[in-house]
Amino acid sequence: MTPSGSLAGKTAVITGATAGIGLYSLLALAGEGANVIGVGRNEARILKAEALIREKLPDAQVKYLLADLSIQSQVRNLAVEIQDLLKERGIKSLDILVNNAGVYAQHLTRTPEGIELTLAVNHLAPFLLTHELLPVLTSGTDQRIITMSSFAHIRASMNVGRLNNPFPYVGILAYARSKLANILFTREFNRRMSGSPVHAFAMDPGLVNTEIALKERGVESQIVWSFRRKKGSSPEIPAQTVLYLCREKSILQSPHNYWRDTQPKQPGRNAMNDRMAAELWNLSCELCGIQNTDPQ
Repeated sequence: MTPSGSLAGKTAVITGATAGIGLYSLLALAGEGANVIGVGRNEARILKAEALIREKLPDAQVKYLLADLSIQSQVRNLAVEIQDLLKERGIKSLDILVNNAGVYAQHLTRTPEGIELTLAVNHLAPFLLTHELLPVLTSGTDQRIITMSSFAHIRASMNVGRLNNPFPYVGILAYARSKLANILFTREFNRRMSGSPVHAFAMDPGLVNTEIALKERGVESQIVWSFRRKKGSSPEIPAQTVLYLCREKSILQSPHNYWRDTQPKQPGRNAMNDRMAAELWNLSCELCGIQNTDPQ
């Protein structure tokens, strides 16, 4: 399906933009004329990505910022850097936020702030970054937030009260819960922001040939993911769905929160649980130190 609309003159932020889906999404948006701010947590990988962009799109308007999204103070600093950069360029609103960065952790790991790592990066970072960028996300007429979820959420269950203290810890279950959280966040965000110029989407990229679990040091994870990734599609494929969600005008009034291959999909049963979505929102506010307010 060919998207309607244009990204020329639009400004976008993409996290996890140094490789995989994030990098190819950045290339897709920049190739359509968008001014893109990429976020990476490793300076060497940023330099490598910048070199690739110069080779493929020498005239692209791309700027990278460095941040470790597992640390909330760095997420907040990133939001300040983004807004300062927009001001320097005379840009009043952020048109697109793609929450793409993600991790898989085989073993229980906690951030310096005491948050379970998978929860911190895959859910709380998008939640907090979105909150911190709301002043520029709500100051336009057509803003979009895309958060990368996964089919892994389908059979996931969630005890919200135990989310930061899972026992026993199983890496793949923690990952699945975080992907369920992405859809619940999207659902609750749209409920709370109904009538505003910003709309959120959760996206399933499908099985993609990326290195997400190869970054995990566990030998078991590396072996399993090395086998699975061979069956995955190129990151360029889901990047086209990111592009579609960024510019297609007809979907702004869509009731669907979950998309794959430019089409709305029915998410798992728990992903449509409004009570769970509200409880997750409350916990997320608590873990991020945000005053919880409900405009409804």
